[in-house]
Amino acid sequence: MRDWMTIRNRYLRDKLPTRLGGLAANLARIRSFSDHPDHRAVVEGLIEESKFFIEWTAADAEVSTAAELVELQVQLARWQRNWASIWADAMQRKQVAEQAYHWSKRVLKMSGLLQ
Repeated sequence: MRDWMTIRNRYLRDKLPTRLGGLAANLARIRSFSDHPDHRAVVEGLIEESKFFIEWTAADAEVSTAAELVELQVQLARWQRNWASIWADAMQRKQVAEQAYHWSKRVLKMSGLLQ
C-alpha cells in the first residue's frame, strides 16, 4: 500500500511547472511500460498516481490548464474502469499507450519547461 500523504507532501513542494513535468513523465512511462504484458501492475500504478497528481495540481493551475487536466483525469478513470479488457487486448493497449504519449506531450507543453 502506498503512502499517498507522504507522496502528496513531497509532490506539492515542487512548483507547478515541475509538478506538470512529473505528470508528463508518468504518462510517458505508461507508454513505455505498456509494450510488455508483464507490466500491467506498473501501468495500473502509474495511472492511479497520475490521477492523484492531477487532483493535487489542478487547483493551482490556470483555469484552462485545470480544465485540460480534468479532461485527462476523466480519461485515466475510463482506462481504469475498463483496464482488464484493455490490457488483455494488444491493440487496445497500444491505443492507450499512444493516447498517454499524446497527453504526455500536451502536459509537458502546458508546463512551460521546454521554453
